[in-house]
Amino acid sequence: MGDKKFVEKITSRDVDFAKWYTDVVREAKLADYTSVKGCIAIEPNGYALWEKIQSIMDQKFKELGHVNVQLPLLIPESLFNKEKELIEGFAPELIWVTEVGDKKFDERFAIRSTSETLFCDYYKKHISSYKDLPKLYNQWCNVFRYEKETRPFLRSREFLWQEGHTVHATAEEAIKETEQMMEVYRSFNHDYLAIPSITGKKTEKEKFAGAEFTLTNEDLMYNGVCLQDGTSHYFGQKFSKAYDVKFTNKDNKEEYAYYTTWGKTTRAIAAIIMVHADDRGLVLPPKIAPKQIVIIPIGESEEVNNLCKKYKKELNNAGITTYIDETDKSPGFKFAEAEVNGIPLRIEVGKRDLEKGLITMTRRDTLEKLEFVKDINITEEVTKLLDTIQNDMYKKALERQKSLTFEAHNMEDMKNILNTQPGFIHAMWCGNKECEDKIKEIKGCKSRCIVEEKAIDDKCVCCGKEAKHHVIWGIQY
Repeated sequence: MGDKKFVEKITSRDVDFAKWYTDVVREAKLADYTSVKGCIAIEPNGYALWEKIQSIMDQKFKELGHVNVQLPLLIPESLFNKEKELIEGFAPELIWVTEVGDKKFDERFAIRSTSETLFCDYYKKHISSYKDLPKLYNQWCNVFRYEKETRPFLRSREFLWQEGHTVHATAEEAIKETEQMMEVYRSFNHDYLAIPSITGKKTEKEKFAGAEFTLTNEDLMYNGVCLQDGTSHYFGQKFSKAYDVKFTNKDNKEEYAYYTTWGKTTRAIAAIIMVHADDRGLVLPPKIAPKQIVIIPIGESEEVNNLCKKYKKELNNAGITTYIDETDKSPGFKFAEAEVNGIPLRIEVGKRDLEKGLITMTRRDTLEKLEFVKDINITEEVTKLLDTIQNDMYKKALERQKSLTFEAHNMEDMKNILNTQPGFIHAMWCGNKECEDKIKEIKGCKSRCIVEEKAIDDKCVCCGKEAKHHVIWGIQY
């Protein structure tokens, strides 16, 4: 088993979940705190994970016809003010730049919290005809929001994300784009992060400021708290009218373009931790792990070293990212280090085992040790094991989600669930904001999303009047 050094530094998940989360982030060297309050240093392990997320998602965007661009960090106040709903929604979090050197600007600049204003200003100048549409642009960048309470990856003042901004000739086309990108997020979480997300529409109260409607991807953490992990917004013509984004249609008539935005952030790393990690550290699904295999030689031997190099070459040639831990540390320390860093599979090649013609492989997700003959087809066996680990991690997360999914038929049910064990709560809703506000009084519970599922009641969980929507509720990060 691994060295106790790491394990003793990680608080038990069931004792103090918040402290456990921070311990995993620190011990796995994903991020560290900085002298800039509320902002983190994303360390090599954390950034490698973000690069992996970024590369996969970027490929998926490009397969759908999107291209990457880069727009400025600073936004003139006059530009921001053209869409009042947006600035009202973000006003408390905006950082303003007011001077350079000892000279005051004539106009303040907001540091980018989101880029709808700049994209609309750009599109206004570059769209004139339906032949110019659609414009399918995406930007990978950092944004800054002055959050009151922060936690690494989960909610920091500066974070990394991608923000898609597209304009279309028809409402139907823009709505299709909004729905399509939400499906990209959902399938990415399922297929790569091994996280069984739920998608649906936000209520009017919870939708993005200025949007006609917002679709959301909701994850459930191990402790039953919900995490919004990717959103897609349909703006209709609202922003186009505010920023005068017009085009001449096929009938030679001028009309306003239809606009969408969608985004996913480094918060995905927080989701990976809080769904999969354990008291020994990070646990990474193989498809998203920057390093999938660690080979650990045990004992000095030419046969050990040669076999390690042979395995590494064959695995890397097959596209399986593999490294040999050749550091001057004890085997126990190397095991523990691999475990805390979440390496999906480790291969232990020892002198004594080789005398019996054997090697050992250890799964990170279950810590199960498996013996194989040393002359196996290493690529074939490892590929099968990685697929099994990926699938098992998804199944485990799904089982956890199901065990923390409840139904509430009245306010007493809501209170009992939220005061006992939070999770995804299915309950019917009349559509009135007053009922949303009343439910929020119970431990801050919010509507997560409206889902197209069979009604579980015909009455609102709160007021008892006729229900209009099947909603999933929960406590959120």
